[in-house]
Amino acid sequence: MENISGRIHSVQSLGAVDGPGLRFVVFMQGCPLRCAYCHNPDTWNFAGGEETDPSALVKRILRFRPYFGEEGGVTVTGGEPLQQPEFVGELFRLLHEEGIHTALDTSGAGDLKKAEKVLQNTDLVLADLKFSTEEEYRQYCKGSLASTEAFLRQVEKQKIPLWIRHVVVPGLTDIPEKLEAIYKTAKKYTNLQKIEWLPFHTMCLEKYEQMGIPFPLKGTEPMDKERLKKLTEAYVV
Repeated sequence: MENISGRIHSVQSLGAVDGPGLRFVVFMQGCPLRCAYCHNPDTWNFAGGEETDPSALVKRILRFRPYFGEEGGVTVTGGEPLQQPEFVGELFRLLHEEGIHTALDTSGAGDLKKAEKVLQNTDLVLADLKFSTEEEYRQYCKGSLASTEAFLRQVEKQKIPLWIRHVVVPGLTDIPEKLEAIYKTAKKYTNLQKIEWLPFHTMCLEKYEQMGIPFPLKGTEPMDKERLKKLTEAYVV
């Protein structure tokens, strides 16, 4: 097999919010989307980050196996992992050889044929469903709902367990009609196991300031967690 290399932004050795159990989290470099509430603008640039190869990364990961064990595993997020499908696909294949659980945290923004190969060694998909209309996707993400849904149908076809994630933003997505629309879209997929309603936060502001990039939602207050709980209690899977 030809040598495959990829660019990663960073790793988190023990993450607790990116899938079941404790996870070794790999943040991939590069993303084509520009979501209004993105908290990792430092992952946008495809030329940034650290170059590595899947086998070298697996060696790093194996050092932490005693901590994440059989209950946890490895989650690849971003940036957008599907922008480096050959790398992520080979990484997941090697992890499966080691008996390690793999989770793909993605917006579904990538080549569907290449994504299909990544999914062959994916145990769980954490999919960001950002909005329920094509217009909002284009306005607030510079992306496409149709593309995301095509990916979700592929995940369903390959019978991979699915968790849908949605960021709830005050003044943008925090009304019952919009939450219900996300819920109804998510429920279409027979492989859906969970919906995670994530509260918007502003911990990313410093990154935007350091990079000299205006934050599109500057002035928006963080989402109150108690209010979020009440808003979404009717939309739990």
